[in-house]
Amino acid sequence: MKNKTLFQKIMYFLLEDESILSWVVCLALCFLIIKFIFFPLMGLVFSTSLPFVIVESESMEHNYNSFDSWWDNFHDWYDGNNLTKEQFLKFPLHNGFKKGDIIAVRKMSDYKIGDVIIFDARQEKSVIVNANQTKPIIHRVIEVDNDKNTLSTKGDNNKDQLPTGVENDIPKKKIFGKAIFKVPKLGWVKLFIVQNYNKVKKMVGK
Repeated sequence: MKNKTLFQKIMYFLLEDESILSWVVCLALCFLIIKFIFFPLMGLVFSTSLPFVIVESESMEHNYNSFDSWWDNFHDWYDGNNLTKEQFLKFPLHNGFKKGDIIAVRKMSDYKIGDVIIFDARQEKSVIVNANQTKPIIHRVIEVDNDKNTLSTKGDNNKDQLPTGVENDIPKKKIFGKAIFKVPKLGWVKLFIVQNYNKVKKMVGK
């Protein structure tokens, strides 16, 4: 090690050293690279401030053995809103996705029925429509109003739309983008850390 350059020593510390300090530094570097380089770069590529989201709810899950089984339990709402099974099968991500999946998001100039979009559920002036909903929602477009230039959405696993008008008349300026593909389960790494951190925080606060 004495004859190695500073760069070689740093690379050895990061890539070959098995010490706890080396692991901590590597994890910190990974976090910084992802947050300050990877995400901004992907934001430019996908033209959105939110290029990736982690699914934190079960509102888009299809917890059934097949699409037909899911449709048998949820078709009443879609029948009543003039959306057929044949139409739904042609929708992107028609089998939904699960909590813990990572969704890649791309800003589009236009959205159509069946697209899965990510949008801000808050009203203007930071007034929250639903006090419990402060994070972006990822649901499927079920209506497009070209006259008002707005959209309406619904979670596949929800029997109806969210209350208080959260999913109706969504202006396009509130939309971060469209889901273009998913990475299954990888988001559980962050969810596990955040959920356990919140549990510890509550215990300490008592």
